[in-house]
This record gives sequence, C-alpha cells and structure tokens, in this order.
Amino acid sequence: MISRLVAEALDGAREQWASGREDGMPAGLHVAIIMDGSGRWAVARGRPRASGHRAGEKAVRRVVEAAPGLGIGTLTLYAFSFDNWQRPRGEVAALMQLFERFLEAQADTCAKHGIRISVIGRRDRLPAPLRAAVKVAEARTARGRALHLRLAVDYSARDAIFRAARRLNGRTKVSQETFSRLLAAAIHDGAPSPDVDLLIRTGGEQRLSDFLLWESAYAELVFTGRMWPDFAVADLAAAVKEFHSRERRFGRLPEAAAS
Repeated sequence: MISRLVAEALDGAREQWASGREDGMPAGLHVAIIMDGSGRWAVARGRPRASGHRAGEKAVRRVVEAAPGLGIGTLTLYAFSFDNWQRPRGEVAALMQLFERFLEAQADTCAKHGIRISVIGRRDRLPAPLRAAVKVAEARTARGRALHLRLAVDYSARDAIFRAARRLNGRTKVSQETFSRLLAAAIHDGAPSPDVDLLIRTGGEQRLSDFLLWESAYAELVFTGRMWPDFAVADLAAAVKEFHSRERRFGRLPEAAAS
C-alpha cells in the first residue's frame, strides 16, 4: 500500500519537482503540517501527555525522511504556537527540552542528507539552551538543498503579520514582495518561503489555529482524524496524491468554462 501511494504521489509531483528554482532552494511543493493530537494520543493510552510528544518526534522523522521523495521541497511543521505557553508549566518545559534534543540529535544527520533546518517564530521567550541549539542547527545545515525543514516554535501568524507591519515605518507604497521580506524578518526566516501548496492538520480538528495565514492564502487543505504520533508515510503520500487531484484555479474559471 505504501509503495503504491508513494508512486502515485510522485506521478503528480515530477513536473514541479524537476523544474528547480532560480534561487537555488529546493524545488517542489511547500507542505505545512499542524501536528495535532499527540497529547490526546497519550491520554487515550493512560500515559502522560509528554509521552505523546515523544512519540510524535518519531512521526516527524518519518515525514522528514519521506518528504523529498514525494516531491516536497519545503516542509513547515507547527511545533509550538504562541498560545501554547498557556499549557501546564511541566508540559511546556518538556516540549522545550524535546525541541532542544531533537535539534542536537538531528543537525548532523540533516546536514549529511542535504536538509536545511530553520526555526521560525519568536526567540526572545525560548530558553537559552534551546536558542543555542537553534543557532547551531541552522548553521550546520545551511547548505542543504534537498529539503528545507522549517520548525515553527513560539509562532503566531497574526503576531508575525503585526510585527512585519510595524517594520513599514510609515511607508504607504509597499509591494507584496517587500512585505513578504518584512514578514520573513519578523519570524527569523532568512528569506520569504514559497507560498504553501498543501496544508495538513492531523488530530481531527478543522481549523488553521493562527498558522501561516499569509502564506496559505491559496493552500489546499487536508484534514485527517489520524493523531500525529500515528501519522505515517502512507498518510503523507495520500495527502500529496489528493493535492494533485485537485484543480487549483487561483480565482480563474475552470478551463472548460473559460473556453
């Protein structure tokens, strides 16, 4: 089943994957994932919520390893939102330690396989050891061209847009390209990312939760009831296949109607 789904997803991805990009960054789809359901997954099994987040880390590794082969060039994962600071202090501390360990453990592996890591969002509220791990991981993987892995930590799309708007400094004539650069600077991204092509949310909820609102203006949305720790390569391949089956018109009429 997995091999068939991957093959079908690749059939749809090959043209875009092979096209390349002029800026030297990975070609292919920009897929964003709201990784939801890890805590509920653990509670349903009588375990502490932190164990669900640790299980979710394995799903992250599965998805990252599979992404380039499915024609994905940019993968943005929603790891910790601006509002997640309201969660119990122990759970927040466990998540921060998990992020730190993940970056320390995966930086060299990602560099070896051409995967560039970026962490987007605010940094002033992150623990100092995590900020240090972010800096090291980004530096070690900066040359990666097979996949751009973006981890959204302490991230809020509305806050990012607001911070970018404050950087306008009274300018009234600003292009979308210029504003996109200001938005990237507001979230510590080196350059504007390509628009999101496909946004996936696991865990059964059907909302964007303040994630990549500017970049997802024309994203195709896929919602699944699969809890994040159970999300498999087959699920990612199925979502990519679903994306390629949809007609993306960007406000235009369907080809048949236009003719």
